[in-house]
Amino acid sequence: MLSPKSFPFIEATLPIIAERISSITPNFYNRLFAAHPELLDGIFSRSNQKNGTQQQALAGSIAVFATYLVKHPGTAPETMLARVAHKHTSLGVAEEQYPIVYKHLFDAIAEDLGDALTPEIADAWTEVYWLMAHALIKIEKGLYAQQANAGIYAPWKLVERAETGVDSVILSFEPADGTPVTVAKPGQFVSVRMPMADGLRQVRQYTLSNDVEHARRTITVKLDVNGEFSPVIHNNLEIGGVIELSNPYGDLVIDNEGSPLVIATAGIGCTPSAAALQTLAAHGSTRKITVLHADQEITTWPLREQMLESIGKLPGATLSTWFERGELPEGLNAQSGYMDLAAALSEDAQVYLCGPLPFMNAVRTQALEAGIPAERIHYEVFGPDVWLAA
Repeated sequence: MLSPKSFPFIEATLPIIAERISSITPNFYNRLFAAHPELLDGIFSRSNQKNGTQQQALAGSIAVFATYLVKHPGTAPETMLARVAHKHTSLGVAEEQYPIVYKHLFDAIAEDLGDALTPEIADAWTEVYWLMAHALIKIEKGLYAQQANAGIYAPWKLVERAETGVDSVILSFEPADGTPVTVAKPGQFVSVRMPMADGLRQVRQYTLSNDVEHARRTITVKLDVNGEFSPVIHNNLEIGGVIELSNPYGDLVIDNEGSPLVIATAGIGCTPSAAALQTLAAHGSTRKITVLHADQEITTWPLREQMLESIGKLPGATLSTWFERGELPEGLNAQSGYMDLAAALSEDAQVYLCGPLPFMNAVRTQALEAGIPAERIHYEVFGPDVWLAA
């Protein structure tokens, strides 16, 4: 809870900080990496630094947290904190790194605000930072403790590789040493850490798309020809190759039973739903499930065969598809154009979204307009969560 002393200062300066934070965060990261360049080796993505998404995600999380403290005294944005904590633990963020972030973030704030940053305002925002930091540290310690091992990464060997859709590849790994394996849940992800051409290690998160409850890790990676990471996986990783994978994390987990479920995905965003449907089928779920998928055309749909097989085993599941071009396939309730959720929604539905941000924004708006409460609309963003503030 924000103290009575700090509350009026945060309430008064929140509009200014919220407006300025997106300008402050680039300066913060410049300061951070100048003082600690080792953080770019295996923790922070330099691609996300270049395109600005990491700065946007940090700015959004700070603004959301402070706004929540003002609007909902005595509570905290648990969903946001959990999302950030799962990403942090998949990267191995440690408690001792929070003071480092504090120093360089507040140096950047002081430089940006100048004399406007009075001692009282600085103290109030310091309190906000440490309230958020301590909340995250507590969650992260709990997440680390749930794992079957104390490591951040372990070596895994590529044992199977298969093409799916267009420019996407399914990669299956098995343990390369005796590190105990944590059983994953459908919808969770792992961090993949690999050295790039210059020797610097980079990390990306990939949702587990298959074999979730087994001693395997299967991910599906779409090629970004202009990216830094996915071309290395597509072009350099061969059967027998060993790479580093983190323990599984992520809070977008779908239960076997419950209220009606609507899963809406587009493109490679189908990976969490593919794993969830496979697991639901394996457990004999009778839950009412409406699966909606949009893609460019039938041939570009990744994991199509796996999803159709799972849906066929689920008595309560139905499927509708949308394709932007090409001949519409038979038997998939296929339509041309863009997804329309209207007919799929019921008052008690739980809605799960995954795909490009414009897609999720459009279908989330449809769900809200149909009367689905925001807390029953769940989503997954690949990369920094720049959608957080929304």
